[in-house]
Amino acid sequence: MEEPYRLRINGGVLSPGELKYICEAAEGLGLDAISFGSRQDIIFPEKIDESKFVDFNKIQFIKPKHDGIENIVSSYVSSDILPSTSWLTSDRYLYILEQFKHNLKLRVNITDPKQRLVPLFTGNINFIASEHEDYWYLYIRLPEWKKTVMYPALIYSWDMDKVELAIENILLEEPETIETIFDLVSDAVDTNNRTVDKPLEVPFYPFPYYEGMNRIGTDRYWLGLYWRNNRYDLKFLKAMCELCSESKIGKISITPWKSFIVKGIPLKTKLQWEKFLGKFGINVRHSMLELNWHLPVNDKEALSLKKYLVSNFDQNDISTYGLTFGISNYGSNSYYFTSIVIEKNKQPESLGDFIIRDTYNLLYAKNFDPNTREYIMHVQDVDKVELPGLLMELSQLYFEQLGNEREEVDSEESVKEISEEEVFQCSECMTIYSEIYGDVTQNITPGTSFEELPESYECSLCEAPKSSFEKKVLVK
Repeated sequence: MEEPYRLRINGGVLSPGELKYICEAAEGLGLDAISFGSRQDIIFPEKIDESKFVDFNKIQFIKPKHDGIENIVSSYVSSDILPSTSWLTSDRYLYILEQFKHNLKLRVNITDPKQRLVPLFTGNINFIASEHEDYWYLYIRLPEWKKTVMYPALIYSWDMDKVELAIENILLEEPETIETIFDLVSDAVDTNNRTVDKPLEVPFYPFPYYEGMNRIGTDRYWLGLYWRNNRYDLKFLKAMCELCSESKIGKISITPWKSFIVKGIPLKTKLQWEKFLGKFGINVRHSMLELNWHLPVNDKEALSLKKYLVSNFDQNDISTYGLTFGISNYGSNSYYFTSIVIEKNKQPESLGDFIIRDTYNLLYAKNFDPNTREYIMHVQDVDKVELPGLLMELSQLYFEQLGNEREEVDSEESVKEISEEEVFQCSECMTIYSEIYGDVTQNITPGTSFEELPESYECSLCEAPKSSFEKKVLVK
């Protein structure tokens, strides 16, 4: 299948005016619909006339595999409507995304760990918000790496672009360890890093229902729209952009699930929006069985398989609340980000006139949480007709174990003796120095006690002297 042209949409966020221009360009190129990609980009699903690109000079048409240009994924779409880190507002996302003006060679994710709609670890460069305002954990998985590894410092919001660009610039040196990357980046750019004082915690939330008209506060709504064939009619989208402008809505957000969300619909225009959706015959109440799937782009066989499986779930009244499903072709190098993966095997060489049927493998994420990045093989080489029953078994297993692990952890912690950790805290900015983590921003290795620090040691954040640190005891 020929790779389709895409448009890079920074963080999956664009204005109604930008989307309308894209729709007009698509019409000018002979299309009647556009699609959305899993990296919150826009896809032109059919072949288009490249000679007409000059007529639409505001658009950069790319083929990621051919051009080596990637899109930024962000969880801006979830801010204000899903659980979030308190300091990470919609405006903060936009300021941060505005930094990234160069054509990215690596996949970048900028996400909040407290939401579940946007995957955290599917990029090569994954910035994940910490509890410290304007500081981010950084998890790296370069294209040739097999595992995602944590960068040994927190990254300042306004350094993210130059850190990412510095990592791009050292790719030719083929760094094999995170320590090498840290040293090379530190030599290349000046940054306002902060010491990692505790590991990243990613709470588990069931996958949210993201469609329909939903209230925000007392006088606003957000609207999620999903079309199962991922072909969004251009006439509808252009009319919707005009309605957004009339309603003074500034942004439209694409999700990684090939859908989009409009936030900030005023209460006084709600009826107007409902009439608009009715006029175009838009269904805004798909079952959760429909919404929680990730499919390869323009793959009719995958879409057919999804319809077959969803129909079986529906006929058997199976709940999949909180679960997500993905269909993957053999040899795919994309990272999984669903609870359950249906992996199509490569067919063996044909033997004469024998018809060889497709077979599949089933994998599921550890604890059914894709953010663990660990997948367990459930069954291999099964026929299509076996998939519905096996997937129903897995959904039952999910509900049986849901919450059990948390109870086990709580039980274990309740019988453990309370442990204490001695740390030193800067009295000026409250930054903590922990012997466990050291301070890689100043070449202090993990395991170095505070007493062993040189007298010239300064706070990595505010540069207060060593004498400003006070001993504290953390109860764990």
